[in-house]
Amino acid sequence: MSKKSKKVLLVEDDLILGETLNEMLESEGYNSYWVKDGQEALNVTFNDEFDLFLFDINIPFINGLELLKDLRESSDLTPAIFITANVDIKSLKKGFDVGADDYIKKPFDFDELIVRIENALKKSFKSYNHIIEYENLKYDLKQNKLFLEDKEVHLSPSEHNLIKHFLKNIGTIITKDDLIYQTNTEMEGSDSVLRVQLSKLKKIGFKITNIRSVGYRLEKL
Repeated sequence: MSKKSKKVLLVEDDLILGETLNEMLESEGYNSYWVKDGQEALNVTFNDEFDLFLFDINIPFINGLELLKDLRESSDLTPAIFITANVDIKSLKKGFDVGADDYIKKPFDFDELIVRIENALKKSFKSYNHIIEYENLKYDLKQNKLFLEDKEVHLSPSEHNLIKHFLKNIGTIITKDDLIYQTNTEMEGSDSVLRVQLSKLKKIGFKITNIRSVGYRLEKL
């Protein structure tokens, strides 16, 4: 898929920076859609789909963190990069907790931003197909359904979250705390629950490896 078909939602209230980024993204071949506040961004996502979100954090009406949190809770898996002047650990954790894929600190080099955008798009299964195949398993991202040899496998909401998180980061080690966060629904979210759910996913057919004292990894096929 060429850059020309990649749609980027840019949310930036700084008029000079926003206009500059919008022009540079277009010059790189991306189809850039620039809005200036979180509410406008939320509105356009109801009517259109994007391949990448590029969000400033400190924007009017709905800040970038709340905006992405709302989108993730509505099952929008679009890769997201935050533009931020805050790079302390607490701020970074908030960004990743709500579902960010990457961040870039102001001021930044535009070439670095393009590298981060290309990397986010390359890692994103959403950029290619909403049906993800893993041996004889198929996951439908639009319907949130898992199929084993075309027969639906019934899962809890947190198990769906785990599968999508693993598929999004296939071949990458994910920390136990990160996985527990994915299972943290009203009735779930603990070491014991995570172990049970991982065991279930392994029995279904997902090749998940325990990296001792580090986390877990869904192996590439």
